[in-house]
Amino acid sequence: MRVHRFLSFLAPLLAVGFIATAPQPAGAQPKARFAPEISSFQVDVTDQLAPGSDLSFTLEGSPRGQASVRLSGINKNIVLREVERGVYEGSYTLSRRDRLGPQPTATATLRVRNASKVVTQALAAGPPPVASPPPPPAAPPLAIERFTVTPVARIEPGAELRFAAVGTPGARATLSIDGVVQGVPMQEVRPGRYEGAYTIRRNDNFPPSLNIVATLEGNGQTIRSRLNQALLVDARPPTVRNLAPQNNETVASGPVSVSATFDDSGGVGVDPKTVKIMIGGQDVTRNASITPQFLTWRGDLRPGAHSVEVTAADMAGNAVRQTWVFNVASPQTPPPAAMLPLQITSHANNAQISSGTVEVRGRTAPDTKVEVQVQVIASVAGFFGINQQVLNQTLRSDAGGNFVFSFKPQVTVPGARYEATITATRGDQHNETRLVLFQQR
Repeated sequence: MRVHRFLSFLAPLLAVGFIATAPQPAGAQPKARFAPEISSFQVDVTDQLAPGSDLSFTLEGSPRGQASVRLSGINKNIVLREVERGVYEGSYTLSRRDRLGPQPTATATLRVRNASKVVTQALAAGPPPVASPPPPPAAPPLAIERFTVTPVARIEPGAELRFAAVGTPGARATLSIDGVVQGVPMQEVRPGRYEGAYTIRRNDNFPPSLNIVATLEGNGQTIRSRLNQALLVDARPPTVRNLAPQNNETVASGPVSVSATFDDSGGVGVDPKTVKIMIGGQDVTRNASITPQFLTWRGDLRPGAHSVEVTAADMAGNAVRQTWVFNVASPQTPPPAAMLPLQITSHANNAQISSGTVEVRGRTAPDTKVEVQVQVIASVAGFFGINQQVLNQTLRSDAGGNFVFSFKPQVTVPGARYEATITATRGDQHNETRLVLFQQR
């Protein structure tokens, strides 16, 4: 009885012990502890590792954690902020007190739920800044310092015209003769010197307003220079024409105008620097107006005879000397009774005119016959000349003595000279004057 009660008491205890010590099923594992993950860690250095340099950190890993970075040798914790799910960013600027050491590293720590993950990365400075190359220097402006031709004895088929230009080196050079040929190549025989040639053909027709031009092209620029030289060898001296006052002429007292024109037809033109004017033995060149086409001086002269001497030379060195004499009347000397008045009122002598119609006005005695002749004289490129009449007209002055005539230049050649001879006749009285005009250049 007692044994039965003891066994009844022991059975439940044995069952509980058996359950507590029963083995676990095969393959069962204890539950793993959570660990955050870091998929990438990137350090960007904007410059060399030196005071003032910026370091940027980007860490990608488990979201909703706390990320930070420590730099070797620097006792600072750099906190990274989660800018989007699982992406943490931060930055740091090196100070002068920071000491990174010879092989600096950056250690990133990501902590999530009391667990952490650590990665370390060596710091590599970015490549040294590459200085941008300086901009290429601006191309110098093109220039043609000189454009010349070697004069020839005659202009005829088969004659070779040789040209040379001096200017900016390394350009493309050509020459053109308007109405004859365009774009003849000029070779750069040495730096800055270009040479080219053209052989005259049998059917070439050189126009009256001959224009020979050298062109340089380069660096997006173009420059041109016109030939200002004769094509023919110039062995003839220029002449001095249209003297005013005329030789042995008597002019009224008061300011006197002395003028003359230069004619170098077929030549290279007068060099204004060589012109010298002497009046009564006095050098008045400094007070005169001088061009390659004419000279003019105006001033007061005492009554009596006055000599004029003009010397000049053309561009080829051919010299000319011209002398003449005129008289200045005294204020008390009455004009000759038979002198018929004649005056040009619209243009000064040696004035310049345009290519349009030219109208000339003058004054003489009433109802006087006035005869007008206008001649044009021009030299084209120094190898042929123009000398032709453009007006031959007879007219009468009105009741006030006024008259007017006009002409239109037939050939527009810059520098062309128009010589007008005006003669007034009334009964047995007559008077003559000359007017010289120049085509604008």
